[in-house]
Amino acid sequence: MILRTNTGNEDFVELTRKLDLELAERDGEEHLFYDQFNKIDLLKYAVVAYSDKKSVGCGVMKEHEQNTMEIKRMYVVQHSRGQGIAREILSELEKWTSELNYAMCILETGKKQPEAIELYKRSGYKLIPNYGQYAGVENSVCFEKQLKDPGNFEY
Repeated sequence: MILRTNTGNEDFVELTRKLDLELAERDGEEHLFYDQFNKIDLLKYAVVAYSDKKSVGCGVMKEHEQNTMEIKRMYVVQHSRGQGIAREILSELEKWTSELNYAMCILETGKKQPEAIELYKRSGYKLIPNYGQYAGVENSVCFEKQLKDPGNFEY
């Protein structure tokens, strides 16, 4: 089950704490750079995945530009990986993005997260030049996915 919520959800907060611990280990000294862009307190579109009534994954999105949402904080606990949960979370965020009348999703992940890179490629995301704060960052990989024709949405 996927629950749409916000970043005040206790399960979401706990999952992002676990994500930060894993990323600190994977990214080493670079983690401090990335951590400054991962604050969740002002974000309002979060999802939490549950299995057997236990939270096992999460994701969040925020407006990047008028037509674009940025996907962030994607995470699935270790023992639940390989079951398609991350794909379900991503799909729910994309659906929510479309319902909110945004045409595109973008995201950044690290080269040290090959599982994430593979998920995004399999999910139809295209590699793009690093955007914003990630421009010129060697460890960052950025992607986008067009959800609908930008000329076919209402303001």
